[in-house]
Amino acid sequence: MPELPEVEALAGFLTGRMTGHTVGRVMPVAVSVLKTYDPPLDALVGRTVTAVGRRGKFLVFTTDDGDGPHLAVHLARGGWLRWKDDLPTLPPRPGKGPLALRLLLAEPEGAGFDLTEAGTQKRLAVYCVRDPQDVPGIARLGPDPLDPAFTREAFAALLTGERRRIKGVLRDQGVIAGVGNAYSDEVLHAAKMSPYALAANLSDEDVSRLYQALRTTLEDAVERSRGLAAGELKGEKKTGLRVHGRAGEPCPVCGDTIREVSFSDSSLQYCATCQTGGKPLADRRMSRLLK
Repeated sequence: MPELPEVEALAGFLTGRMTGHTVGRVMPVAVSVLKTYDPPLDALVGRTVTAVGRRGKFLVFTTDDGDGPHLAVHLARGGWLRWKDDLPTLPPRPGKGPLALRLLLAEPEGAGFDLTEAGTQKRLAVYCVRDPQDVPGIARLGPDPLDPAFTREAFAALLTGERRRIKGVLRDQGVIAGVGNAYSDEVLHAAKMSPYALAANLSDEDVSRLYQALRTTLEDAVERSRGLAAGELKGEKKTGLRVHGRAGEPCPVCGDTIREVSFSDSSLQYCATCQTGGKPLADRRMSRLLK
């Protein structure tokens, strides 16, 4: 799933290609992708894209300096955005392929992007709204961890009285916007902290270490992704991860074998030596603790 660094990089990539250009056509292909009907997608046609930004894991396209509709996109687990300079201008045919939506600029002819989604779980979501806050997922977002206002004290306040395990807290978009399964693993490894630690039980030193790991991990990932083309971002994310998705490989810090805990619809990876005092975590595959 694209998380904060990849969506941030996508926004930067698209800013240079779309701002100042007019929307020519917006063509939904998959019935499931569009989550709103008022205003209609056609309301974007003829509007000038004036900004492309990020809200958590959402891409947000602003038209006419906010006087026109906004297009908000959540790529979910299997979604991706593919930019091309030579897309077909004829409407795509609905079918069983991965294409979910196509947007073409009025000029240059053929320039635009396809939204695609792999797999059978169709969760990619597109919203055409008058205000980004009209999107329920955006309205409930917690603070952005890269915002200058997201201080160590603000982070500590979010954890006060929080009785859940820290892995689940970091992934909760209503607490912190933009962090998902992969980067929460990376942050906890950098902080040398168990994913099962209870947030409310963290010491002041733990909170400071976790805050620093959160900021540094995300900032480094954003910097690595900056300037990359959309098609290169998935590969950069995978090569930049130190523990997530690397079960069975040696930990890059201590050399111990990276372990995995599987759940009903996800998994986490960690280093026992670095994070849990050498003690392996219980692997209950049907657990719902981190959902």
